[in-house]
Amino acid sequence: MFLHLHTHSNYSFCRGADTIRDLCTAAKLAGMEKLALTDTNGLYGMHWFIKAAKEEGVIPIIGTQLVDDGANAVLLAKDESGYSALCRVISERHRKREKGEKNFSLRSHLQRDRQGLIVLSGSIALLETLAKDNGSSDLYVELSPLTEREELLRFSKKTGVPLVATNAVHFILPERYKLHRLLRAIDLNTTLSRIPESELVTPECWFKGATLMTRLHPNTPEALENTLRISEACKYEGEGAGFVFPSYNGGDEEATYKELEAAVWEGAKMRYGAISDKVRGRISHEMRLVKEKRFASYFMVVRDIVSRSNRTCGRGSAAASIIAYTLSITHVDPIKHNLFFERFLNEGRLDPPDIDVDFPWDERDDVLDYVFNKYGSEHSAMVSNHVRFKARSALREVAKVYGIPDNEIRLMTKRMRHLYDIKNTSSAMNGLHFKDVEFPEPWPEMIIMADSISKYPRYMSVHCGGVVITPDAITDHVPIMPSAKGVNIIQWEKEQTERAGLVKIDLLGNRSLAVIRDALAAIKTHYNITINYARWNPLVDHETQELIKRGDTIGVFYVESPAMRQLQIKAKTGDFEHLVIHSSMIRPAANKFINEYVRRLHGGDFEPLHPMMLELMPETYGIMCYQEDVAKVAMLFAGFSASDSDVLRKIISWKEADRELRDYRDKFFSGCTRNGFAKELIEELWEMIMSFAGYSFCKPHSASFAMVSYKSAYLRAHYPAEFMAAVISNQGGYYSPLAYISECRRMKLQVLMPDVNESRFEYTGIDNRVRVGLMQLKGFTAEASERLLEERKKSRFRSFDDFLRRVNMNPSDVRVLIKSGAFDGVEPRRTRPELMWRLSQKTARRRKEKAVSEELFDYTPDRLPKSPEYSAKTMLTHEQETLGFLMSRHPLTLYHEQIRRAKPVRASRLHEHIGERVRTIGWLVTGKIVRTKNDELMEFYSFEDTTALYETVFFPKTYARFCNMISTIRPYVLTGRVDCELDAITLNVYEVRFL
Repeated sequence: MFLHLHTHSNYSFCRGADTIRDLCTAAKLAGMEKLALTDTNGLYGMHWFIKAAKEEGVIPIIGTQLVDDGANAVLLAKDESGYSALCRVISERHRKREKGEKNFSLRSHLQRDRQGLIVLSGSIALLETLAKDNGSSDLYVELSPLTEREELLRFSKKTGVPLVATNAVHFILPERYKLHRLLRAIDLNTTLSRIPESELVTPECWFKGATLMTRLHPNTPEALENTLRISEACKYEGEGAGFVFPSYNGGDEEATYKELEAAVWEGAKMRYGAISDKVRGRISHEMRLVKEKRFASYFMVVRDIVSRSNRTCGRGSAAASIIAYTLSITHVDPIKHNLFFERFLNEGRLDPPDIDVDFPWDERDDVLDYVFNKYGSEHSAMVSNHVRFKARSALREVAKVYGIPDNEIRLMTKRMRHLYDIKNTSSAMNGLHFKDVEFPEPWPEMIIMADSISKYPRYMSVHCGGVVITPDAITDHVPIMPSAKGVNIIQWEKEQTERAGLVKIDLLGNRSLAVIRDALAAIKTHYNITINYARWNPLVDHETQELIKRGDTIGVFYVESPAMRQLQIKAKTGDFEHLVIHSSMIRPAANKFINEYVRRLHGGDFEPLHPMMLELMPETYGIMCYQEDVAKVAMLFAGFSASDSDVLRKIISWKEADRELRDYRDKFFSGCTRNGFAKELIEELWEMIMSFAGYSFCKPHSASFAMVSYKSAYLRAHYPAEFMAAVISNQGGYYSPLAYISECRRMKLQVLMPDVNESRFEYTGIDNRVRVGLMQLKGFTAEASERLLEERKKSRFRSFDDFLRRVNMNPSDVRVLIKSGAFDGVEPRRTRPELMWRLSQKTARRRKEKAVSEELFDYTPDRLPKSPEYSAKTMLTHEQETLGFLMSRHPLTLYHEQIRRAKPVRASRLHEHIGERVRTIGWLVTGKIVRTKNDELMEFYSFEDTTALYETVFFPKTYARFCNMISTIRPYVLTGRVDCELDAITLNVYEVRFL
């Protein structure tokens, strides 16, 4: 018999041609009880391998092929000590090789650290050294299509190091060799015709069965038999011993628990003043569970990290914990808002707890530096992302290795730029965006190849905030490697990290926290009003509630999307509890349930799917809204246990859990049937559960975010200029800067152009004015900005010549300032061409004298030649060039005559034309593609004219006709019917043409 001990999956990035699941299936079909996965230089897919192997009834063997300049070897973990040794050698290899160090030697590392490892190698020098030092135990001479057979046979006979047969599997079937070549070409950034042979395995490296392997090794049967002996020796199957928690200040759990207890009661006094029996009971209950689960260190570590910033937002299920609230990790009272701790932690929960904390986006790196400095690289690293080929990137990379010209590739891929949910390349190419495109050879073949690598791992990146801290060496638990950013990352992404039992802390950057921070600072500066972030409670503010109720929430965190604003208008509620519901209910697949919820909210007659639904979810009228509702329904209707319902909730959101989801669907249906529920009801319940797939929130998470939303909305309601300036300055909002500038105008704020005496680096707002910051200037260097601001601290600039005399700035930077109008305030009587002439004169003198000195400017300025101002068209061109868009006016004002001829209805007056067919003018602001039940594409677009922002819907037939002509670079004439649903106005578009 024979087992494969050297196999590569697609987690050998751009080497293995097949998935882990397919390899496990191949092993099962071949009758192999065990399988080793030995991806190159890592354990990147280890926990997906364990999962797939067990589901296929195959026992997993954990290993890697480590590639070194001097020697290569397959390393297999016999036991837990071998697994740790595996993690250490992989980490050391990446640490030294990826930092440019040449002194990593697989040979020397294994000489000192190979306990619990079995080594298979075709490198005689490596085997000779290891055998000499520690004997031939757990050493094997690897016979594979990639090794020199005769030389290795002589070595084995001479030294007694036993033989083992492998096939260095890189693909399951011989015809998949073609895909291996393609992946290698992509990895090497070359064409298929130029791949060096040394970068390829042979076509023989496929998943051969035991019979064929026996025929290939007729004279060395022991090499085949040794695969079984090795597999018997490998007892480690990747199962961890439980959660791996960080240690707090090196103390033991008992001492840390006492410290936590004291901190919690102290924090309770700060939060509540007099502590009620209800609060005392909740704290005692949570503390008992924390003690039983030994989670005290985790809470104290997170508390320590959170103390680095004055403005944070603890979120996720941890926001249901009163412990987290008293420690100021979270800021929503779980007692007042009825948040259940068991969603975060319960006796039956099988996965580790997970606390997410948001920091202002520009403070997060400092927080991470603190963590890594305190705990050291030996105990901490960030979680990784496995960046995968998507439909667009797969086609682009395949076309490149086929030698297709770049411009031809761009013409194809740009049509796919908005198709985020497309499953693969062929789905996109057969869709609406390519209905007028012909595909000459080799495009059909390339599309098939692109489909083949869709969702394959491409490279590693850093997770947006996940940090793992271990009490002992992190490399005993997981391999780590330096990222391109320089921080260490573990080789697993979020889901595998959780499966491994490594407790992560998500330290995330949140731009809205920075918006709030900057707005509060401006309010303090302008009006001497101090608002304490931690104690600030805007939930009862009438103006804030009315603003949210109207949906006037552009710029407001979490609730500024068109869908959310429309829901607020329909719901006509502005209180905190309803905002929590609405922000959780907005999910891609939940539109049907949202409309029904709104109808019930306004008193419409209804009958719940089942009376128990109304008992379970009275605040949402029997409609599932939160992740907790999935668990409640599974337990009550299907008889799930608490732990099973929690697993169902999680796998709905997992990327690679199709089989698990099928199993849990069957379990749900059978459980509901067993409990006497009708098939139709079960199917409707499951449809509602599946609306949570991929994107949903628990109530504590939404409550935490809604608190930040309320604080943002309060600032917009009471300090609109400071708030909008901070929104634009911190960038990264839902909308473009142009859209926020347009919103400023709708809010009756005056938008002021850049000014060398008034502009700061960021946007600034005071009273009813917003001033453009130097950050907006395109082509204006950071160094120039720093010099200008530093010099202005001494005194304001009196003139253009004064500026040139005091600020040593590159002429190209000065030209940007002139073109943007930044000198108009200081030189109101000089035209911009005159300033350009003056700059040229100064620059010429500098060149002539070959030195910059103050004497250069110590003379009476020459009389400038009178020059007329630039034409209006030129000035607008300069504005677009230097600011990135028209700031002084809406771009639609340039189309006055065309708009007059079109005779449109103004957006601000659409409510006067409900049910009528109208024509509007629109500049695209944003859009969202969705799929109908019939798998057709449609899109919701937001447009604006000079009077208002308005929402439109392009149903499938309209979308199919016009999807390829919509962009943000020109205006449109839209024709459609004005619909109104509970005061929410939408234009149902029939026709589109360019203005």
